[in-house]
Amino acid sequence: MAVSTSKLVCRNVWKIFGTGAREFLDDAGTQADIGALRRNGLVGAVRNVNLEVREGEIFVIMGLSGSGKSTLVRCLSRLVEPTAGEILFNGENLLAASEARMIEIRRHQMGMVFQHFALMPHMTVLANVAFPLDVQGMGREAREARARRMIELVGLSDKEGFFPRELSGGQQQRVGIARSLAVEPELWFLDEPFSALDPLIRREMQDEFMRLQSVLKKTIVFITHDFDEAIRLADRIAIMKDGAIVQAGTPEDIVLNPADSYVAEFTRNVARSKVVRTASLMRSLDGGAQQDITATVSARATIAEAAPLFSGTVDRMRVIDRDGSAVGILDRAAVVELMMQG
Repeated sequence: MAVSTSKLVCRNVWKIFGTGAREFLDDAGTQADIGALRRNGLVGAVRNVNLEVREGEIFVIMGLSGSGKSTLVRCLSRLVEPTAGEILFNGENLLAASEARMIEIRRHQMGMVFQHFALMPHMTVLANVAFPLDVQGMGREAREARARRMIELVGLSDKEGFFPRELSGGQQQRVGIARSLAVEPELWFLDEPFSALDPLIRREMQDEFMRLQSVLKKTIVFITHDFDEAIRLADRIAIMKDGAIVQAGTPEDIVLNPADSYVAEFTRNVARSKVVRTASLMRSLDGGAQQDITATVSARATIAEAAPLFSGTVDRMRVIDRDGSAVGILDRAAVVELMMQG
């Protein structure tokens, strides 16, 4: 995957709820634990978080309910004010930015999608998608033209004149996604956007999300409590517990090398074939020998997704990156061996 510079960096970020939170942190420092917080009547919703989100990647933050993941993502955009730390967006420390500057950044450089669609019930699909552009002050013709492009992108061109109540849950979420994309954000936050949907629609929305990302190549911070969803979507995952990140890495890193018993339990029932990607199992290209290989598979595909493609006489597949360039060869024997490991 082609990733380059850091788009978003967190350094020692804390969010403590309760009276005297800042004073407590000044005294206790980064060594403050949950017990000390509780003895002082404080709640450590986010504790000493350090992370880096690279340009063009999908970075998934996951954990159980109450682990702090939603509070963290709101701290990243300063919808919730952190107690301490640094949050660098394109090198700019957001915690030093004025409220006016933060409003400008959120309006022009950040997109946000939440679990609850929050569509304007009295507005049509077109008006809902164009709304953030109206807030920016964009003229009607220009904002509606861009809104139509976003609506087409999410496959709802025939619904422009519909109202939210006339749409299914999945369609409403597509409108929410189109609205957040209308500002053409550099950084896209999605907080459990599919968790309110039925399982079949949720799977369809995950497919749609991956299709959009293949086209748009956004930098994305995605929140979920569903590990299957996380490993399907993520380039990298951070697992949170009690406000702290206990492990961050690729899905393969986390499943194959859990940092502690909590992560091990989290990943215990995940089959290796669901997390190991073809890029990890492929062998190097062998010159002209690849010319007789007609079947291809994405370097991002998991082995579980690639296995059914080995049908009939297909023994080898060319592995291609997001740009369609060949990066390796995947052999049937290697796939069978890994799947036999469970």
